Amino acid sequence: MLHRRTLPALAAGLLATPTLAQSPYPNRPIRMVVPLPAGGATDIWARLVAEPMAQTLGQPVVIENRGGAGGLVGTEAVKNAAPDGYTILFHIASFVQTPVVLKRWPYQPLEDFAFIGKMGTTPLPFCVRGDLPPRTLAEFVDYARGRHLPYGTYSPGSSGHAFAQLLSDVNRLDMVAVHYRGEAPMLQDVLGGRVACAFHSMTGSGDHIRSGRVRPLATLGSDGIPTMPQVPTFVSLGYPAADWARSGFVGVFAPVRTPAPEQAKLVEAFHGAMTRPEVLRKLAEMDTIAQYLPPAEFKADVASYMAFWQGLVDRMGLSVEG
Repeated sequence: MLHRRTLPALAAGLLATPTLAQSPYPNRPIRMVVPLPAGGATDIWARLVAEPMAQTLGQPVVIENRGGAGGLVGTEAVKNAAPDGYTILFHIASFVQTPVVLKRWPYQPLEDFAFIGKMGTTPLPFCVRGDLPPRTLAEFVDYARGRHLPYGTYSPGSSGHAFAQLLSDVNRLDMVAVHYRGEAPMLQDVLGGRVACAFHSMTGSGDHIRSGRVRPLATLGSDGIPTMPQVPTFVSLGYPAADWARSGFVGVFAPVRTPAPEQAKLVEAFHGAMTRPEVLRKLAEMDTIAQYLPPAEFKADVASYMAFWQGLVDRMGLSVEG
């Protein structure tokens, strides 16, 4: 039984006991949301950097594929996630493209996210099935005229959608878009003969492109395909550089209110991954052009691309319902 006069001393002792410090960030797994299906280029890139980031952070970085609405579903989920550093986003240019084309803005790309870093970009060649006769872009235009060819897109509002439609428009073709929920299902329909042509990434479709099952005719961007220099760029074939020389981006984001210390650790981990020789070697093998940018420069890059994309879409009158 406690004596009454001992209570003040006991209370003072309890008040003097230091509070337990919180465990330093991160103290549990980090969820990296990929807003497109597994098996496509975005998923492959995310998995490439998740492991080295985990080694730096000391916690697993777990990939969660959350596709839907051209990337809007997963991206909005990250925007609305707790801004505690445990949910991050790995995304491509669809991050700004899809909301512009669908005219749906469940998030504001430049205001709702913290920019962690840019991985780089990738050539995006326009390809036909290997069993079709065209072997050059000019031959394709002649072949396609009057045929109402279906072209695949890996998501509505993506580069593959807009530029295939632009190719159709400038050459007075009448191609018809067939939308998919990612590159992997689109590729299967191209290989299966259900779709005639599409823009493919070298990361997601490179093996089939190199084997000849899918034939590249020309590529977006200004640098060509590193391992396939014989494939011309659209610009080298006379298409205007203002439209056809632009490349998208690949990178990592977090909810905008993620605390600065947590952001800094994520930036450090991603930057470290992008300096690893094995990561750079694998990117090169996939014809992904490493172009690391830190947060501020990455945000400026995305803002520039978003302005270009809005202008292109407005000029084309491109929109998608749903």
